[in-house]
Amino acid sequence: MAVENVMVRNALNSWKQVLGQVDKTIGAFGDEELQREVAPGRNRLYYLLGHLTAVHDRMLSTLRIGERLHPELDEEFIVKADKTELDERVTAAELRKAWRGVNETLTAAMEKLSAEEWLERHDSVSPEDFAKEPQRNRLAVLLSRTTHAAMHEGQMRLAPKG
Repeated sequence: MAVENVMVRNALNSWKQVLGQVDKTIGAFGDEELQREVAPGRNRLYYLLGHLTAVHDRMLSTLRIGERLHPELDEEFIVKADKTELDERVTAAELRKAWRGVNETLTAAMEKLSAEEWLERHDSVSPEDFAKEPQRNRLAVLLSRTTHAAMHEGQMRLAPKG
């Protein structure tokens, strides 16, 4: 197996491992418990789950592998900070369903990319800039979003149980 294939496989395995950890952490809380803050005055579990769902949904277009499934989540979970408005338009159950659907779709599409395709530019960089900075590729997006999800999963673990 070529080195590039091993590196991509490792990155995808890390991605899936982090997603599994988020699933496990969020799964330990009921829908009402998602309103808990990870620490006093900090983000709620609900917001972090919505934020990760919206960010991962954006990856579909950023990686040029599909159409977004839930662009309606951007306003509440990317544009605005948590607790800006407390009238959530998405229930916790709907958010959990969106999280699963986005990640299933995204992961399935990512697994179809070849090592060469992972080294192509992502949609947030122009062809001209990519020619100057080829490290701004799809794989870099996967690595940064994996780290992003792992960081927020660590925050989620701080939420009080029971």
